Amino acid sequence: MATQQPTQTDDPAQAQPPQTNPAMPTEISEPGIYVALTHDHLNYQFVIDRVRSPEAGAIVVFAGTTRNNFNSLPVQHLSYTSYAPLALRTMLTICRSILTKHGLKGIAMVHRLGVVPIGEESILIAVSSPHRQAAWRAGEEALEECKAKVEVWKREEFGGEGGGVWRANRDGAVGVKVDEPRIGKGEVDEKGDEGGSGNGGNDRES
Repeated sequence: MATQQPTQTDDPAQAQPPQTNPAMPTEISEPGIYVALTHDHLNYQFVIDRVRSPEAGAIVVFAGTTRNNFNSLPVQHLSYTSYAPLALRTMLTICRSILTKHGLKGIAMVHRLGVVPIGEESILIAVSSPHRQAAWRAGEEALEECKAKVEVWKREEFGGEGGGVWRANRDGAVGVKVDEPRIGKGEVDEKGDEGGSGNGGNDRES
């Protein structure tokens, strides 16, 4: 597969990761697992229904949302972009591992792409298990793994003259600026930006 290169510019902060191709796959499902990328608003009930099981005694849902500030700077919104095929494979690998490790009955991970306004969800993760302790632990681990590994970038759009900057989707004081994001051996990934949620990590949400 040919590598897509971000748009070149004299201003590193304005370098653009490649945009998601609408023809690319947007979801993968297998027994007990559902992962997806979407430009639509996230639906709690849909995600919860993906993990329902008569053998589950608990369902835990995490929602990452865009907040209105970061490091004392006013945030207008976050934008996420991702190379869907690679990001979905990474999400699936994470979910398979966590499903087995915590003895879950189901796990679902859905990341929103494009512009995510203040207060709206950028990621939903749902897990079901026979007991609540395992569900809590699995949900948190799924989020951390998503933010650390899933190929998604976010653009922080600040108010006033702050402008915006693409960063890796990680938690942190200021994040990691991305001028020309590359995934693996020359492959480029696209990811977005959320407040609470997925290399899926961002610092704008929760």
